[in-house]
Amino acid sequence: MVRSRLIPVTEVSTVGHSVMSEADAQQRALVFSALGDPVRLRLLSLIASAGEICSCDLQRPVSKSQPTISHHTRVLVEAGLIVGERRGRWMWWRVAPSQINNVQRILLS
Repeated sequence: MVRSRLIPVTEVSTVGHSVMSEADAQQRALVFSALGDPVRLRLLSLIASAGEICSCDLQRPVSKSQPTISHHTRVLVEAGLIVGERRGRWMWWRVAPSQINNVQRILLS
């Protein structure tokens, strides 16, 4: 019979340097949720590779309607991954400046 023992927290190897705060956990959960959908992950990839792209240019690559594109970009905005600017009738999207390094790590891993 193998006896298990509880390992004190000080003996556990950690990935980070400190325990994640509740606010950080909530924000990261939003990001993971947003990226859990293949369409949103592809949209993020398209936006990042273009630098800036019009919503009108996102329909064909992902084979989705404009309302569907709007839904998915809204989720990416809520996760803090992209920002948009309305120009006339269309929204232009780019990776949120504060998230550029994170998005590069996500897309290149």
